[in-house]
Amino acid sequence: MIIIIAAVAENNTLGKNNELVWHLPNDFQRFKSLTSGHYIIMGRKTFESLVKPLPNRTHVIITRQKEYQAEGCIVVDSIDKALAICPKNDDAFIIGGGEIYALGLPFTDKLEITRVHHNFEGDAHFPEINEDEWEMTVSKFNEKDEKHAYDYSYQTYIRK
Repeated sequence: MIIIIAAVAENNTLGKNNELVWHLPNDFQRFKSLTSGHYIIMGRKTFESLVKPLPNRTHVIITRQKEYQAEGCIVVDSIDKALAICPKNDDAFIIGGGEIYALGLPFTDKLEITRVHHNFEGDAHFPEINEDEWEMTVSKFNEKDEKHAYDYSYQTYIRK
């Protein structure tokens, strides 16, 4: 199954200057739990925003830079090639950024969205979720607290 996983503001902002504009520790734990042991597909800028490759995951990086290399990672030049590398009998997660989400959305079976209930300025945005194509099957609201400055919801969508 191809799954997009993303933390998205109410106005579909993903981030600014290649960084998240919020900090939600519980969402980081959820991301780790869902993606651990699987292939993760991302754009070069998203990969470069990581401090280091994420443990226990196979990194597939999409870039137009022909000579780009990243130790221990698979580098390809298209979403088609990235998806072809992933095992067919396992989940693969598309983890960003905005352009890669837009490219991957037509191939995606499931969306795992953390909806941050706030509007943010940013330069990377998630594509609009077309409710004619997607059905929300789970929505779990979480209130802000001492570790989370914003209310947020975990939302799961399945392609209709």
